[in-house]
Amino acid sequence: MFDAKRIARLKWACRRGMLELDVLLLPFVEQAFDDLTEQQQVTFERLLTCDDPDLFAWFMGHQTCQDPEFSEMVSTVLSRVKLSAS
Repeated sequence: MFDAKRIARLKWACRRGMLELDVLLLPFVEQAFDDLTEQQQVTFERLLTCDDPDLFAWFMGHQTCQDPEFSEMVSTVLSRVKLSAS
């Protein structure tokens, strides 16, 4: 379970070196993270340990992530962002 302290660390980890990632990740945590299963939450937390260039390439569709859990999470984040933009 993610307590307030762990969520705060997640939000901090969403602050990346690239604005493109910041505008995807932080709103996702604030608006959609609680709707994820516990396994998905853990996967998202692990995803944030990846390097910015890899994350950027995956989220922008320049590369496909070889880790199926990460690839699914990238799709989840992108679909959620598209829903909130509608």
